[in-house]
Amino acid sequence: MLSVWTPKALAGLRILVSLLFIEHGTQKLFGFPTPIHGMPPILSLQGIGGCLELVGGLFLLVGFQTRAAAFILSGEMAVAYWMFHAHKSFFPAVNGGDAAVLFCFVFLFFVFSGAGAWSWDERSSPSRVPNNAVVSG
Repeated sequence: MLSVWTPKALAGLRILVSLLFIEHGTQKLFGFPTPIHGMPPILSLQGIGGCLELVGGLFLLVGFQTRAAAFILSGEMAVAYWMFHAHKSFFPAVNGGDAAVLFCFVFLFFVFSGAGAWSWDERSSPSRVPNNAVVSG
């Protein structure tokens, strides 16, 4: 009975996660909200990560090219975890990498699930049947 709501719940997850992710990009690129470690140079790994977080987050927010964007962002988060967090401790809660791990696997989930409802991908899908269309079998 709840499965009817799956596409909308998936869209809600996509929208919430992308808004949180965009915030990390704006923090690195524009200093808003105020960054903890200062703003990185734009051509540094963290600066490029900020660009990916902002642009990729916007792609996810509107559900445009969701699978491809999620694949790239999942990889970015895996790299971020192993380069900036893993060496501090084995435990993500201790090394500060728990958000990177969570983002990585949520994005990997979107690679396989797609965007869900309320997305550019859904609206532009050639297999989309309009709600008022009569389908004969």
